[in-house]
Amino acid sequence: MLPSDLRPGAADALLFDLGRVVIDIDFVQVVLRWAAHAGCSPERIAQRFVRDEIYHGHERGTVSDAAFFAHLRRQLGIDITDGQFLDGWNAIFVGPMPGIAALLARAADALPLYAFSNTNQPHIDHFSPRYAGLLGHFREIFLSSSIGLRKPDAAAYEHVVQAIGVPAERIVFFDDLAENIEGARASGLQAVLVRSTGDIAAAMQALGI
Repeated sequence: MLPSDLRPGAADALLFDLGRVVIDIDFVQVVLRWAAHAGCSPERIAQRFVRDEIYHGHERGTVSDAAFFAHLRRQLGIDITDGQFLDGWNAIFVGPMPGIAALLARAADALPLYAFSNTNQPHIDHFSPRYAGLLGHFREIFLSSSIGLRKPDAAAYEHVVQAIGVPAERIVFFDDLAENIEGARASGLQAVLVRSTGDIAAAMQALGI
């Protein structure tokens, strides 16, 4: 369901999450790769994996890759190398979301585009060159591990709004997680919950793009 105030001329900038909005991701692929390296069942790993404060710290750039992988080694109870963890970690990326390239190209002709993603340095190093063409539509990309702030914290949205330089209520934000949508709206942004690329297309139509 789109925000009721989306209409032609209602936005000065569009802000996009990356995972499952611009780039499709599948955590099952991570679990399968780690299980293959460890010689255990994927179910065992899936049951033990928790997005805890160490995970969040890795996304904020305050926990190193080595410390994160050491934590995973303990949490998951598997004895694999940092290189094997990294191999599985980056298996999460599937490809561009269906139809997103054309939508971004069209939107970029009408408004400045920005991206804001909770992510970590290994993922950045992996996806940046692989999706350079897709990411080239964005004037600036705000990454949690680079700015030290992550969604849905209010300070994260405030940082991004200030950097974009337009009022929060003139920014339309697209994200696939309800908690991030709620955080954005609490910070004054217009926000669209993305379940498929069709939700982005519908919002752009409402904005007259």
